[in-house]
Amino acid sequence: MLKPNPTKGKLIIVEGIDGSGKSTQIDLIYKWLVGKGKSVYFSEWNSSPLVKSTTRLGKKQRLFTPTTFSLIQATDFANRWENNLLPMLKAGVIVIADRYAFTGFARDVARGVDPHWVRNLYSFAYQPDLALYFQVDIDTAVDRILASRAKIKYYEAGMDLGLSDKKIPSFRLFQSKVLEEYEKMADEFNFKIIDANQPVEKQQKEIRGLVNSMLRGWEGLPSPTLSARRYTKKLRDATAEKE
Repeated sequence: MLKPNPTKGKLIIVEGIDGSGKSTQIDLIYKWLVGKGKSVYFSEWNSSPLVKSTTRLGKKQRLFTPTTFSLIQATDFANRWENNLLPMLKAGVIVIADRYAFTGFARDVARGVDPHWVRNLYSFAYQPDLALYFQVDIDTAVDRILASRAKIKYYEAGMDLGLSDKKIPSFRLFQSKVLEEYEKMADEFNFKIIDANQPVEKQQKEIRGLVNSMLRGWEGLPSPTLSARRYTKKLRDATAEKE
């Protein structure tokens, strides 16, 4: 298990196989929380500038083994954790992450990396205050991806594993293996399971209920924008009283 979050902030993460619809839902939650005047920080998987060029080169030349791929993804996460996520949490911000350490756990183990070794790589991270797992069947997920993308990338399809010499069958097989790992983790990491086959609106209503329950009685860092508006209003009111 990951260590509990000891900071003033709140950590919300979303997980699921490609095509689960998690990114759509987390974007809606982010906008909803900002609209409620909360200080919110968003981060997504594989977005650290530290290893961006190296990752791009490795993927382009197909240099990664399962272990080196695991290591560079963990490096990306560790850099974002140290420089972005953790400082924000300590400041009392709501941190929202589109994919978290569990993506490494699922994908790396699906590639044959030892699960204990992978978990040790991310042992510095905190257990999220709310971990949303978007559960979807493999056929629905694959259909969504094929309908929304013109091309599936080499590593995304798990072509490095030799599951199939064609991308779409390889993608389906690889994502099925990743899905199996997510299902195994659900109880271990206290995932809140969201039925990703439901309409977007119904999912969003359920998620907002979970978020509201988590935030009940919690204040956190006030939104800078909202604070500025309140300060401006106070100045206007004070000026009006003098006049």
